[in-house]
Amino acid sequence: MHPEVRQDHAGACPKCGMALEPMVAPSGASPAGSAPAEWTCPMHPEIRQDHAGACPKCGMALEPRAVAIEPVEDKSELRDMSQRFWVAIGLAVPLLLVSMGDMLPGHPMTAIFSARGRVLIELVLASPICLWGAWPFYTRAVQSVRNQSLNMFTLIGLAVAVAYSYSVVAVLFPGIFPASFRDESGQVGVYFEAAGTIVALILLGQILELRARRQTNEAVSLLLGMQAKTARLLASDGSERDVLLEQVQVGDRLRVRPGEKAPVDGIVLEGSSTMEESMVTGEPLPVEKHPGDAVIGSTINGAGSFVMRAKKVGSETLLARIVTLVAESQRSRAPIQRLADVVSGFFVPAVILIAAVTFVVWTWIGPPPAMTYGLINAVAVLIIACPCALGLATPMSIMVAAGKGARLGILFKNAEAIEVLRKVNTLVVDKTGTLTEGKPTLVSVMAAEGFADGELLRVAASLELGSEHPLASAIVEGARQRGVAVADTDGFQAVTGKGVTAQLESKQVAIGNQALMESLGVDWSGLTTQVDALRAKAQTVMYVAVDTRLAGMVGVADAVKKSTPRAIELLHSEGVRIVMLTGDNEATANAVASELQIDEVIAGVLPSEKVDVVKRLQNEGHIVAMAGDGTNDAPALAQAHVGIAMGTGTDVALESAGVALVKGDLQGIVKARHLSRLTMRNIKQNLFFAFAYNSAGIPIAAGVLYPLSGWLLSPMIAAAAMSLSSLSVIANALRLRAAKV
Repeated sequence: MHPEVRQDHAGACPKCGMALEPMVAPSGASPAGSAPAEWTCPMHPEIRQDHAGACPKCGMALEPRAVAIEPVEDKSELRDMSQRFWVAIGLAVPLLLVSMGDMLPGHPMTAIFSARGRVLIELVLASPICLWGAWPFYTRAVQSVRNQSLNMFTLIGLAVAVAYSYSVVAVLFPGIFPASFRDESGQVGVYFEAAGTIVALILLGQILELRARRQTNEAVSLLLGMQAKTARLLASDGSERDVLLEQVQVGDRLRVRPGEKAPVDGIVLEGSSTMEESMVTGEPLPVEKHPGDAVIGSTINGAGSFVMRAKKVGSETLLARIVTLVAESQRSRAPIQRLADVVSGFFVPAVILIAAVTFVVWTWIGPPPAMTYGLINAVAVLIIACPCALGLATPMSIMVAAGKGARLGILFKNAEAIEVLRKVNTLVVDKTGTLTEGKPTLVSVMAAEGFADGELLRVAASLELGSEHPLASAIVEGARQRGVAVADTDGFQAVTGKGVTAQLESKQVAIGNQALMESLGVDWSGLTTQVDALRAKAQTVMYVAVDTRLAGMVGVADAVKKSTPRAIELLHSEGVRIVMLTGDNEATANAVASELQIDEVIAGVLPSEKVDVVKRLQNEGHIVAMAGDGTNDAPALAQAHVGIAMGTGTDVALESAGVALVKGDLQGIVKARHLSRLTMRNIKQNLFFAFAYNSAGIPIAAGVLYPLSGWLLSPMIAAAAMSLSSLSVIANALRLRAAKV
């Protein structure tokens, strides 16, 4: 819950008292000798330790910061709680039977033992429960006082200690109690059965909570469990052998046979097949793979066989990055959590005050034995008011939502993105790779007077050979398909937002947009009519110059993604305004915008100007999301209220965004917004349950119904209700896993 808390050993979160969790990386993500696993608190993610334990703030059991393929999670917390529970329940049952001797006529215990003998038996049975079984509650309660961070274990420890200690003194030194503590027969009441049963019920609640919390990581655990364990390595001499996944290195040639999993991310070299990628993209349809196509590690091969080259291994694979993003998202804090934090800061001291007032009021005006009534009702207040449900309300929903998103190919980088995305009313989108496929093809080659088409294309492809831009790749590939050979260049220089220049065979050559030509003093006006015609067909036109003379132009077209029109239609139906922001020419941008019914087009902008546009929209009062895939989109992605990186884009864009769409499909934004709405609704339901439970439970435990009905809330029932309240919040959060998005 507080990821900023980090420790080098197991223990409890100093803020909330929850048990710390290890910070571990997915299998293969960390090299040998890397930092040890870290554990953190679900309620206080700032708590971090290198071993399991309890949160020093809230006392809850710590959890690993990341999920591993092979379970590295130290289950000592669950095992310890289970052992204490079974001992407690084994002693609590006979304890209850013995304590009922005075209440049931003819009870066997009344015939065998005297009243004094029965309370001594109760003392013997209750002591292991209240001393050993409840020991974790006491240590966490003391720790909460030392850390000045009172929590649920403060109340539990105080309540059990008071009930048990009072009963021990009543058995060993009954003569010190005044008449106000004695019943009609003159006996001082003992409450060993209440203290013992409370401990057993709270231990049961802790066990159920620990098990339920683990389910929040189920989606990522399933993904990790599907990772390939071995790879078929092709050696340079043509031999093949199976190796462990950890032995695969970048550049290795690997064979993937029918039905096998791609071991790592890479590129198909030989052969073809279809791959089942639903585990990371959320799309159930198989994807065809041919030489040159990218392959995602751990996706399942169909009936074909192919050879691939490893490009990303270990922590660099898409699957490992998904795990890292989801783990960080699950431990982050949503803005709405501040409400629970503020309430929790005052809640425990207020409950202790209410319990004290309850004791005083019952002692003052209650029926005899007044002080006994006061004591038991004060204990009930302490038990039923434990704020665990309030602390769990937001983190549990965030953890489940992050896992749900991962299964759909939607990666939330932090909880704030989950909360804010539903409020977005303006979506700014880049064109290339976001609205379009990002795989442009060379369509037109038009030489100027004095130049041949082949020579023009040779110059253009030679220049673009050193660039990683999608348009550059299209020109190089177009030259290759047309049989045009490229040459090496010297002095390659990229001019941001304009194009590139270089030296080719002692000539100064350049390719880029109109702004680049003007800066080089190249007259481009002779091809204006032809350029306008190509742009009207949504082609991106680039001018080519040789020694400050226009050599011609090339036109590249990038097809609109098939899913884009439907995605824009759905976003419009939700009242979202779409703004296309592109460095492309205005005519080309308008052609695409007209086809897709984009609300506003801002063309010809430099990367630095994209940030200014986003700021302007924000200053106008819009909640802005920015979707892009390139390095030049990164500043704007970071500036937007929510940055959305297309999964097919660059690492810089992914790091700058709050949301990443693995498939790179705008329809993922629609799903992400829906999941955002569902999550916030779930959080509000949890907060309502928690507030309503405490608002109703505390007065009842204090005894406000006694004057009207003579009914009092037993501390045992209060303990059961407290545990059930936490479980109800977790169960409601887990409903998100089955929600339709």
